[in-house]
Amino acid sequence: KVNESWNNLKAPTDQLYPWDLKSTYIKSPPFFDNLTMELQPTKSITDAYVLLNLGDSVTTDHISPAGNIARNSPAARYLTTRGLTPREFNSYGSRRGNDAIMARGTFANIRLFNKFINKQSPLTIHFPSNETLDIFDAAEKYQTEGHNLILLTGKEYGSGSSRDWAAKGPFLQGIKAVLAESYERIHRSNLVGMGIIPLQFLPGESAEVLGLTGRERYTILIPEEKDIRPGMNVEIKLDSGKTFEAIMRFDTDVELTYYRHGGILNYMIRKMAISC
Repeated sequence: KVNESWNNLKAPTDQLYPWDLKSTYIKSPPFFDNLTMELQPTKSITDAYVLLNLGDSVTTDHISPAGNIARNSPAARYLTTRGLTPREFNSYGSRRGNDAIMARGTFANIRLFNKFINKQSPLTIHFPSNETLDIFDAAEKYQTEGHNLILLTGKEYGSGSSRDWAAKGPFLQGIKAVLAESYERIHRSNLVGMGIIPLQFLPGESAEVLGLTGRERYTILIPEEKDIRPGMNVEIKLDSGKTFEAIMRFDTDVELTYYRHGGILNYMIRKMAISC
């Protein structure tokens, strides 16, 4: 059926999408900025800081909220620098095409309970400076300083509705691994898809049982590629000298393949490039 209004809309004819640098809704994401065709060798995560020490039943809405952008948040400050007023901020859900906003919105839920702060707040402690900062600002500071980051959490991490940004956001904040008592099934798979290692405490163990405060620094010993297998245990060493084991929750050979590529996005790009 002819729709004159639709047919009269102007549309680009380029083979590549013409990114509008002025847009605050759609932005070219950085996921492939440093991608090469060569796979990088597996390596251990050394001397990682814990960005957040969380409890049980952390939902995808805690991780990547979809609601309105608070006026005093990192995302609001970003939008203000782009010339927007608070009434134009809109919601995280409406701006999921902009990685700069979604990364700033990761863990920005005001109901997130972080044991470092001991209350519901989108704040955490940057341990090298002992500053209390917005979670995004702390993550950015850790990354600038060249530090690895992990999350410490309890049971049912990632429960609730499936949200891709609940894995993409932590990836952009520099999270290399999550250490949890258990995972929601789809969210664990999404973490694997972004190259984040889902680690799980051994049965009967937890941060509390092991006496972990989250203020330690963690080295996660990742075997060489030829020695990695689904569901294997890996050793974790703390700067205190304590060691323990956790299950590396790559549950299938396919998930191991994604991990070796740095995530499913890299895997698919390399696969398409080879077939061209």
